[in-house]
Amino acid sequence: MPEETPKLTAEEAYISSKIHRRGFMGRGVTAAATLASLVGREPTLIRAATPNGATADSVIVLWMAGGMASTETFDPKRYTPFAPGVRTDKVLSTFPAIDTVVDNIKISQGLERIAKVMDRGSLIRSFQAADLGFILHSRHQYHWHTGYIPPQPMAVPHLGAVIAKTLGPRVDTVPPFISIGQNLEIGAESPALKSFHTAGFLGSEYGPVLLMNPQDAASAVRPPSDLGSSRFTSRRKLYEQVLAKEPVYQFAGDYQRQSLLRSMDAADKLLTSPSAKAFDISLEGKEKFDIYNTSRFGQGCLLARRLVEAGARYVEVTTEYVPFRWWDSHQDGHARAETMKKIIDGPVAQLVLDLEERGLLNRTLVVLASEFSRDAITEGKVGKEVKDQANTPDVMQLPMHYGMHRHFTAAGSVLLFGGGVKKGFVYGKTAEERPCTTIENPLPMEDLHATIYHALGIAPTQKFEYEKRPVYVTRDGKGKVATQLYG
Repeated sequence: MPEETPKLTAEEAYISSKIHRRGFMGRGVTAAATLASLVGREPTLIRAATPNGATADSVIVLWMAGGMASTETFDPKRYTPFAPGVRTDKVLSTFPAIDTVVDNIKISQGLERIAKVMDRGSLIRSFQAADLGFILHSRHQYHWHTGYIPPQPMAVPHLGAVIAKTLGPRVDTVPPFISIGQNLEIGAESPALKSFHTAGFLGSEYGPVLLMNPQDAASAVRPPSDLGSSRFTSRRKLYEQVLAKEPVYQFAGDYQRQSLLRSMDAADKLLTSPSAKAFDISLEGKEKFDIYNTSRFGQGCLLARRLVEAGARYVEVTTEYVPFRWWDSHQDGHARAETMKKIIDGPVAQLVLDLEERGLLNRTLVVLASEFSRDAITEGKVGKEVKDQANTPDVMQLPMHYGMHRHFTAAGSVLLFGGGVKKGFVYGKTAEERPCTTIENPLPMEDLHATIYHALGIAPTQKFEYEKRPVYVTRDGKGKVATQLYG
């Protein structure tokens, strides 16, 4: 089995258990962190008409946290095998390209199962991350998930929260926004990651239910033994009393307090609903479970399928951002990519097939994405390079020198399946030689967001009025839909 996330210490496990058991009761692991930054007035949703009807009801985002190198995955270039003495700047791809079921699409070795489902979706090769100066993963992940560059003067909502607020729940006993796999309590950049895992000014009822480990998801929605008892009722009343007192009232205001109470009501409803069974991946048959059981991410893909099948609106599954691990490959890039491919290949392909088999793929948009790509030479993009964060030797001598090392923002790959997107289609093109920048159909962040929202019938000019400020779902409302991807 591929390398797995390290086991938790006793302290970490204790924190995790508190999140799993009480996360639903507050929807509140992240709500408390942002409460003091919210003035509390209710935001006004101002919809804008879309030219066509929605082609999707749900979204599953498969988040390749840490920077997935496109030339090592979905945009392979000239292959160079490892050999001591080879100049680093001569190496573009450390894996050979393989055929897919679509004649004109090749991807990288190690993704053979995904290659077999490429006829169900579209491949974007021209995603461009923003220029944010010195590159921090948390800043780029914040930008990807909110559409706004940090810092911001208000708590900006995650795109999952925007979708939940705009469209509402598909099923009233299933949380509309669920995030799977990211440990937000321990590690570098954790506070910054927490800052966008919220509904912000939209209110905690639209925030994410956070499930760190898919195997613990069932316990998170298991009713407490005293549910319905006088003790349980008294605790709920005490919680309401706390919300009504200073300083909570002063900082949160009535709307945010009522939103917290509504999230409590939704949690209570789920705990006693048959929908809770969707959170229990142990109910899945062994043959199917084994395909997904490559890692916590793989199990998360299985959980995502079960949740969308039960009625979830937006589900995100992450490979988890841990500095200098997983996709964050500042050294040993080839070996890390090889491990990550073993983790994602089977689960991603099976998720697409399972959704198709259940008649859900046409109305579920699956998005596989990362905050930026990687290159051995350029940090940032050509012409706007930033300070190097890795010592990459001019000449390879050891296997650890073989692969992508630096952060590259000039081009990256995004996969789209289902939800009305074209099948077996490639959008955008990058140069065949370094620098492998975008040369056709660049897709900046606001346009990618507009394209995702379009499937759900949400216009890029939709906005929220909050504290007399317009907050658009894409940057300044100027996101443009890549309409070539639909139809």
